[in-house]
Amino acid sequence: MTQAIAPPLTLYERDLDLWLETVITQLKAGDFHNLDVENLIEELEGLSGSNKREIESRLKRLIEHILKRCYVDMPECYRGWLLTIFEQRDELKSLLRQSPSLKRHFLKMFDDCFETSLKRLKIEYPDYQFPDTWQFGRDIDTMLNVDFWE
Repeated sequence: MTQAIAPPLTLYERDLDLWLETVITQLKAGDFHNLDVENLIEELEGLSGSNKREIESRLKRLIEHILKRCYVDMPECYRGWLLTIFEQRDELKSLLRQSPSLKRHFLKMFDDCFETSLKRLKIEYPDYQFPDTWQFGRDIDTMLNVDFWE
């Protein structure tokens, strides 16, 4: 019986942080010949997807809590919902300031995020009525600044 010898692990497989430091050093030095392009592309695509997923996650949570504050009559919960609204807005503003191109994704995914949030709320609060369509402004400035419940 022959035993296959596994090829040695690449730096990317052994130590992602050290690999990143190496790639950054190579890019700064203009050493494109030795650059691990395949894994660099994979990491950049992952970073882009991660930012988009974070926009969607925070937008869903923001929508859910705006709807709770507007349509669920539970004054004892208002403060917690308002704090969550504040936090999600603050994080979304930060993400969009850092990467303004994500504004397109925010707008593109709004309807899907609303639909998902609405389904969740109908399960969480079956005794309350929520509108089947978003009743407020959906542009980014409005979503990140307007207190719809006032």
